[in-house]
Amino acid sequence: MKHFSPILQDLINAFKGLPGIGVKSAQRIVFNLIQHNQEKALFLSDTIKNALENINECSNCRMYTDSDLCEICSDPQRDSAMLCVIESPADMIAIENSMSFNGKYFVLMGKLSPLDGIGPDQLKLDMLESIVKEGAIREIILANSPTIEGEATASYILGLIENTDIEATRIAYGVPMGGELEYVDSSTLTQALNNRSLVSKK
Repeated sequence: MKHFSPILQDLINAFKGLPGIGVKSAQRIVFNLIQHNQEKALFLSDTIKNALENINECSNCRMYTDSDLCEICSDPQRDSAMLCVIESPADMIAIENSMSFNGKYFVLMGKLSPLDGIGPDQLKLDMLESIVKEGAIREIILANSPTIEGEATASYILGLIENTDIEATRIAYGVPMGGELEYVDSSTLTQALNNRSLVSKK
């Protein structure tokens, strides 16, 4: 069987290296761009180049932005006393899309994982500690993933605010709205039972 052109193979490998894209999907994308959408391909190339040259981390929360401060950090309408700690920019987008939070964020860009060489320095937890020491935060919402690494990260952050008046809360995990109990996995159901809350009798 004849091999692809090395340049073509490199392009397929580039797409294959992206999350959620396998070999066949990468091939379809590449062939489609080359055969039918060369203008889109050039636009994609220029956009990626522009983003890599101009996007950086917000100096306050670490969200990706093309300014010193992101739009949320520079928005005076946001509640600066509430800080939601999240693991990734995608988490911020998910919370923002829910339109249920009007505070500010700190993006860890990961979670503590010593085996992978990810410690407090990589997550820039010293930045978070500096924000805490400024004294403007009233509540920190821990929105870490419910994994071993996520729990370890949350515990570390709790240690940073141990001797402060800051209230620490954790987002609830459990049964999704509209979900049927019989289809919920046991670990999620356990979490839901542990996070149960009081309901009014009236």
